[in-house]
This record gives sequence, structure tokens and C-alpha cells, in this order.
Amino acid sequence: MPPHDPSWNDASWRNSVRRSLLAWFGKNARVMPWRSEPTPYRVWISEIMLQQTQVATVLPYFERFLNTFPNVQTLAAAPEQQLMSHWEGLGYYRRARSIHAAAKKIVADHNGEFPTDFDDVIALPGIGRYTAGAILSISGDAKHPVLEGNTVRVFSRWVALRSPPADTVANKLLWQIAESMLPAKKGAGTFNQAAMELGALICTPKTPACDRCPVQKHCAAHRLGLEESIPGKVTKTKYEDRTEFAFVIESPAKRGRPIQYLMRPLPPGVRWSGLWDFPRTIDRSIDDVAEAAGEVSLDLGCTLCAGAKLTQIKHAVTKYRIELRVHQATFEIDGQKPSRPWRFVTLDEMAELPMSVTGRKIAKILAKQHPLFS
Repeated sequence: MPPHDPSWNDASWRNSVRRSLLAWFGKNARVMPWRSEPTPYRVWISEIMLQQTQVATVLPYFERFLNTFPNVQTLAAAPEQQLMSHWEGLGYYRRARSIHAAAKKIVADHNGEFPTDFDDVIALPGIGRYTAGAILSISGDAKHPVLEGNTVRVFSRWVALRSPPADTVANKLLWQIAESMLPAKKGAGTFNQAAMELGALICTPKTPACDRCPVQKHCAAHRLGLEESIPGKVTKTKYEDRTEFAFVIESPAKRGRPIQYLMRPLPPGVRWSGLWDFPRTIDRSIDDVAEAAGEVSLDLGCTLCAGAKLTQIKHAVTKYRIELRVHQATFEIDGQKPSRPWRFVTLDEMAELPMSVTGRKIAKILAKQHPLFS
């Protein structure tokens, strides 16, 4: 057993912590749309959106998503492009594709009703032990523990856990604590939400607000002065610098027809799969624009001539800190057109397509250059 305070084994300690936490939550819980109407479907969508994303960012996306896809059936039947458009800007697009796959499985295997059996839920694409427990406990008060970023931190501090939470033995202990803390009869969902809320608002990663914590007197980490060092420092991502290029290729306006720009939906297995983007390099860092144009030419099946630089965009993706250089470009031979899925689209059509964040920034720059056609 990793070094920790064993007070959590005492039923009276757990009862006291639980009462204090729930009383605080009753007065301080944030108003959220999935809490006011906690159906399994709504809780599921919220939990997936909240993975690696702040609540403030999720709220407008959630409302728009539910307006368009109010139930599993509409979500399962939706074209992927429409779904990706509603997810644009949330990032981690694999989540959206998992939601789509899970919705189709629910329609096919569960008559369109979100399952209530834990094994059925965890079998859905994109859902693990934590997410399944959160959905079933919050929507139906099923007695399932929840262990995620916030509760890992809260429980680790309560028991002054001196081992990294990701270690197998420590992680097993935290799941045991999470399960033992659930109320005996009812209120599992409320407790889980309260613990997550405490981690989000009070027991934060840095400088936790211990003076405002409802369970301060029960917290071993606070008593020992270890609240800043538990559950340990988060390992910062070590970014690798990369230079990439994107090319804007126009099909000029003719007889009042809007200007069009070459784009395509990105294929499976590459970054931002399913989103639309301009011709660009992705696989490696390239410093020379002519070399980048040559690499993109192979992808297009047409020889590309790089032109003037339009802009430069800095952004980070996974472990890469990327400098994206955006250039105008033309084909070496007039009238050349790459084969599908490449196609020329107008700025109005771009507005309806799901795009990467950098792709959308390029589109906005183009719209400012040609306001009559935006």
C-alpha cells in the first residue's frame, strides 16, 4: 500500500467528510444545463465534451449541439460533416467520431435508448470506466465511483497520498477510496459531482483555496502542509518546434462568380481527420517553401509554384509547437485541376464546412481580402 493517511477507512471520517462536502455543494454548485436535466444522453455528451476542455468553453457548444442533435437517433443519423462542424473549435476530434460511432451502436443494439447497464455503457466507443460511472451515477444515481482529474487530486490530498496517482497500486487505492466515499443508499451522483466541483473550484492544482474548503479539517495533506506537493507536479509537455506550410490556391472570379479556393476533407489517420483544410504539409518539419510546395504537389498530382507569403500562424498540437507559414500558390500549368477529394470552394461554402482552427483563421484572412465575396 503506498504511503498515505488511513483515516478514510473510518466510517465516521467518511460520513463527516461526505456531510460537509454535500452541504457545500448544495450552496455552491454551478448551474449547468446537464445538471438541470440530467438524462443519460445529455450527461454523456457533456462528459465527452468536458474531457480536456474547460466548462466555460463547453457551455455554448453543448447548447448548440443539443439543439441540433436532441437525441441519440438524430445524432446517429447525422452526416459526419455536420457533426464535425458542431465540434469545430473544441479540439480532440476523435471524441466527436467516437460519439457518432457510439450513437450508431446505441441505435443498432439498444433500440435507440442509452443503456443503463454498466457493461453495456463501457462497451460503447469512447467510454471508459470513469465516463461510464459518471453517466450512470449522475443520470440515474447508480452507485458507481468516479475518478478523473479533479477527484484524483481531491482524494489524493484527503489521504495525503505520497505516490504518483498514475502508479498501478496508487491508482487502485484511489478507486477504492472513491467507491468507499459513495453514500450507502442514494446520492452517489450528487457526491460524485460535489467531489468534481470541489476540485474545479477549491482544491485546484495550484494554490488550492484551503481557507474556503468545506473539508479542510479532514484533509491530511493540509494538516501536513503537503497540499502544494500532492498529487505531485504535472509533467509539462516538452514541445518540439516545427515549421509547416499551407498554400492558398485561387480559382479567379469570373462574370460575377465568387472567388474559389482549393480545399479537401482530411483523410483518416492524419491530424484533424474529417475536417476541411487548405493544401499543407503535416508529416514533418520543412523550412524551405519550395521544398514544401514540391511535397504538396505530390499530394495534389499537379506541380505547384509558391508565391507571396500571406501570413504566419503559431499554434501547438500535441507535442509540437508549430509555425505555420501561409503562402499564395498557383499551378505551373494554367487550367490544371487536382482530382477529388480536392475541390474549389467559395468563402460562403467554407463557412459551412468543418475546419481546423488554423484553416478557419486562413479563411477569415481571405474574407477580409475579398469582402465582396465573403
